[in-house]
Amino acid sequence: MPRVLLIEDDEAVREGLSLALTYQGHTVDAVRTGEEGLELLGSVTPDVVVLDLMLPGVDGFEVCRRIRASGDLPIIMLTARNDDIDVVAGLEAGADDYVAKPAQARVLEARIRAVLRRSSAPVAEVVAEHHGDLTIDRDGLVVTRFGKPVSLAPTELRLLLELSSSPGRVMSRQQLLGSVWDQGYLGDSRLVDACVQRLRSKIEDDPAAPVYVQTVRGFGYRFGPL
Repeated sequence: MPRVLLIEDDEAVREGLSLALTYQGHTVDAVRTGEEGLELLGSVTPDVVVLDLMLPGVDGFEVCRRIRASGDLPIIMLTARNDDIDVVAGLEAGADDYVAKPAQARVLEARIRAVLRRSSAPVAEVVAEHHGDLTIDRDGLVVTRFGKPVSLAPTELRLLLELSSSPGRVMSRQQLLGSVWDQGYLGDSRLVDACVQRLRSKIEDDPAAPVYVQTVRGFGYRFGPL
C-alpha cells in the first residue's frame, strides 16, 4: 500500500487521520510542522503528501512550492474551509487536489487513490509529435521544448497529453476533469484552471498570451498552435 506523509499541526486531526489511513493499510509518517515534513523528505520516500495549508512557521503554501520545485510527488492539501482563495492559492502552489476540513477518512482515501492512479496510469501511442516548439513523446512520457526536457508534474503531463491528442478541439472543464483527473471524478473546475496556469508557465513564451493551451471563453480549453 502507498506510503503517506501527513503534515498537520492539529494533534487530534493528525492522530485521527493517521489511524484511519493506517487502518486502510497505508504506512503513515505524521509530523506537526512544514519544517519537519521537508526534513523527513530527505530520508523517506512517500508516495503521496497530505498537507495542511495553515501550519505554524513555514506554511503549507510554501511547503507545497518547495516539494513541487524538487519533483512530481503527488500533493493533496487540507483546507480549513472550502475557501476560494485558499483553494486556488494551494492549487497554484502545485497541489494536485484538496480535501476540505473536517476531512473524512473515506474521502481522503479516495483522493489518495485517484492521484496515485493518475501518476501511474500508462499512456498509449509511440510516435513523437511535434507542435511548434514542443515535442511530445507519448510512449516515453517526455515533453521537450527547443530540444530541452520540460519538467511536468503527472497531472500537468496528463492534461497536456489529453489536450494535444486533438489539436483545435475545444474541451470543457468537466470533460477534462473526467478524462485527466478520473472518470466520474467529483472535483471542481478550479483544479483544471490551476493546472492550466502551471502548465502554461512551463511551455508558453508568455503565459498571459498562450499559444498552446488556449482559453475559449464560456466553453473551456483547446490546444494550438492553430
